Amino acid sequence: MENRKIEELKEISKNVRKGIVEAVYSGKSGHPGGSLSIADIMTVLYFDELNVNPDNTKYENRDRLVLSKGHCAPALYSCLANRGFFDVQELKTLRDIESRLQGHPDMKKIPGVDMTTGSLGQGLSAANGMAIAGKIDNKNYRVYCILGDGEIEEGQIWEAAMASSKYKLDNLCVIVDNNNLQIDGTIEEVMSSYPIDQKFKSFGFEIINIDGHDIDEILKAFEVAKNVKGKPTCIIAKTVKGKGISFMENQVGWHGKAPNEEQYIKAMEELDNSSI
Repeated sequence: MENRKIEELKEISKNVRKGIVEAVYSGKSGHPGGSLSIADIMTVLYFDELNVNPDNTKYENRDRLVLSKGHCAPALYSCLANRGFFDVQELKTLRDIESRLQGHPDMKKIPGVDMTTGSLGQGLSAANGMAIAGKIDNKNYRVYCILGDGEIEEGQIWEAAMASSKYKLDNLCVIVDNNNLQIDGTIEEVMSSYPIDQKFKSFGFEIINIDGHDIDEILKAFEVAKNVKGKPTCIIAKTVKGKGISFMENQVGWHGKAPNEEQYIKAMEELDNSSI
């Protein structure tokens, strides 16, 4: 891919990460680890891939995104804010009782949110419905669904995966955030879903394995996915939980914990000086 585009997206992803840290620090709670692990994927989606418009958030032919791992809302909020759906300063209201930016995304309150999520395992079913509707209505929009690798331990995911394949939803792209950590430990320790790629392949998906922090690989994967016909695509993105902040990376304790003031300052300094 063009180097200039990649560098621009890297810079945006840095700002998205800063928004995540700002939001979780201000809210004194939230989920930074998994939000940071999907920051690069979300950046490519909102600043290159998705056909969306902050000035017309409900137009019928927009692409849809379902953040099934809804607790990682800070990543979604930061992308939406940086993309112009609402003011970046609003990120500081995360989880405030009066704020529309609650701990999980609300499609009725937040511009740009296509599906209310938070109860893990349900997002792919909703994404299927959107993709089926697109087929029935002869629309050319695409549907993207982001799953956590811990989340796919939920049985409903696999029921939904069967439906994705049965209805040949080639307008659906599933992304699994494979950071290998969930709230209680590693995926292997809790309930191994490996090999993830072979499981989705057996359910009839086209499989693409990528480094979820390599902007070039992410861009190319979405391009391949758009050209798959007759079946859904699943991108398995190998990521690092807490990516971009040294003391959060690969630390399960940062699944759902806010930084204190000292940690916040260190995190923001690291991001300012980062070449991510």
